Amino acid sequence: MRCAVLISLLAGCLLATVAPAHAVDRPVPQTEPALGTPTRIELWPAGKVPGEPRRPTLPNVIERSADAALPDRYIDNVSAPYLVAYPPAKPNGTALLVIPGGGYQRIVLDNEGTALVPAFVEQGGVTLFVLRYRLPAGRVDRQAALADAQRALRVIRAGAAKWQLDPARIGVMGFSAGGHVAARLSNGYATALPGTGDAIDTLSARPDFALLLYPVIDMGRHAHAGSRTRLLGEHPTPALEQQYSMQAQVSAQTPPTFLVHAQDDEVVPVQNSLQYYQALLAAGVPGEMHLFAHGGHGFGVRLPADALAAQWPTLALRWMRAQNTGSTP
Repeated sequence: MRCAVLISLLAGCLLATVAPAHAVDRPVPQTEPALGTPTRIELWPAGKVPGEPRRPTLPNVIERSADAALPDRYIDNVSAPYLVAYPPAKPNGTALLVIPGGGYQRIVLDNEGTALVPAFVEQGGVTLFVLRYRLPAGRVDRQAALADAQRALRVIRAGAAKWQLDPARIGVMGFSAGGHVAARLSNGYATALPGTGDAIDTLSARPDFALLLYPVIDMGRHAHAGSRTRLLGEHPTPALEQQYSMQAQVSAQTPPTFLVHAQDDEVVPVQNSLQYYQALLAAGVPGEMHLFAHGGHGFGVRLPADALAAQWPTLALRWMRAQNTGSTP
């Protein structure tokens, strides 16, 4: 199996992420699709989320932006996880389970969710399913996010005909701490976790390919401290750090993976992607890595058009097409 890397360590002027103007955070629960609407897909039967009370909590949706053209919402307190679907007018048969980041404290909904629609849905023809997953806050079970990711992949695969998808062309895309969840799914898709015992539980949760954007990977020396503390606690043992360091979990069964990171990322060090790529290489898993000199952390698709890192969606779509056809990008 081939493992190729394109490392774009390119000089140039410092690129600042285009961030929306911020005002006082305010709740905006009405912006989420209502229960029963076609694009909102509940992961579990009502009242049967494994390990959760029958009566779910009410999630908080907070808007942090004062610019209506650049929303910047996040959601937390999710106990009944769900997907929000973004189907293209002409589906190309490929789907992405999108897992946004937020440091295992919150889930950002726009910069790493709705902002992907123009490039991936409208231009690329990819069907996106953005996950609202359970966070570790107040939970003893560290596997809740993985359980939600497994179930989400299975739910998408079960509904492939409805969404005009090829069930063998369903990938995962994760950002930052969501990249850690996506890497956990890539390597722990077969981990036995509590389910509902329905037919969906019998389907494979393995992504056919994975895209990891400035991902949290390491829980040791190069860890994002906030993600590690929220997931593993204040003083995790070396064994626990190793278990949740995704570079240590890569195997020959890990799906082909596309990595993007900025060298000047001061939140999640670039060593996270470097270590994961080295693990892919050692396991013989096809991988592609794009490292940009500038971009910082959390840039999503909100970069100036002339920023070199702004090329990543085009590169990702070409790479995805190559996975589907078996050709060389």
